[in-house]
Order: sequence, then C-alpha cells, then structure tokens
Amino acid sequence: MPSPSNKNLSLAINLLMVVIGMLALSYASVPLYRLFCKVTGYGGTTQESAHAPDHVLDREITVRFNADTDPTLPWVFKAGVPQIKVKVGQQTLTHFTAENKSTHTITGRAMYNVIPFSAGSYFVKIACFCFKEQTLQPAQKVNMPVLFYIDPSIADDPEMKNISTITLSYTFFPVKTVGK
Repeated sequence: MPSPSNKNLSLAINLLMVVIGMLALSYASVPLYRLFCKVTGYGGTTQESAHAPDHVLDREITVRFNADTDPTLPWVFKAGVPQIKVKVGQQTLTHFTAENKSTHTITGRAMYNVIPFSAGSYFVKIACFCFKEQTLQPAQKVNMPVLFYIDPSIADDPEMKNISTITLSYTFFPVKTVGK
C-alpha cells in the first residue's frame, strides 16, 4: 500500500498538470478560435484569396458597406459608396476613406465581418486595408481599397439561395502601444 506522502505527491503532480493544461488551453483558445472562424466563416469572418475565380455567375448580390470607429479614435471613417451590385464570382473594387482629425499620429486597426454571418465563408477578399494596421499623420486623409468577390460556390448552398444582400462592416479601433 502506498504511503500517504506518496499519495499526496502524486495528487499534487496531477493537480499541477491539470493547472498547466488549463493555462495552455486558455492561452491557445484565442488563436484557435480565430483560425476556426477564418476557416468556417463563423461569425461573419470573411475569407482571403490571392485571386478571383475564373467564372462569373449571372446571379447578382447587393453588397452594402458600413464604416464605424471606436469612440476613442478621432478619425472620420466612411465608405466610398453605400452599396454596389456585384455578380457572384466577379472581382470588385471599392474603397473607404479615413481621416485623422487629431493633432498627433495615430495607428488604427479595422475589425470586420459580414452580415448575414452565414455569408462569411463566401465573401472573399483579395486585397484589403484591414489586413494590416493603418497609421495616419495629423489631419491626413487616405483612400483605402478593398478588392473582393463572392465565391460562386454560394450558388450550391441551399441556405444561401435567398440571400440578395450582404453587408460588409468595418470598425476601426486605436492600436494600443506599449508605454501609452
């Protein structure tokens, strides 16, 4: 029969392993969730591609654009046009503008999604200002392009057959820097 001190040591080691496992899982949960959303389009997360598909369908979908900023970011951020009609599979270019209304340089990052959320796995960006942080000098105004398409496989999804409008939404947040 094991001694009480051996039982206690074994219990302590097992509990320590559980704590280490929980810490590792909590640390990995955010990147794993982001990867899950990116792969599945869950929560309206869009997809990325290097190029548009080689075929365009006759089906048209209206894409609406929404532009917001965090209240602590002194930028004016707007869509170039409120909406456009695009053919499924057609490479489309639109743009947004951002203007820094402050007297100091600010870096921002745009978070994005599409509505309905189920369209996220079919909305594909080729190029987007949202792929990296944007730094604007005082009073600087910039034009920021978005090149995208709607994946033709949307036509094969019975749940997407009645979708006629997709909203692409961005919200800019200030990037927090160390020491500020």
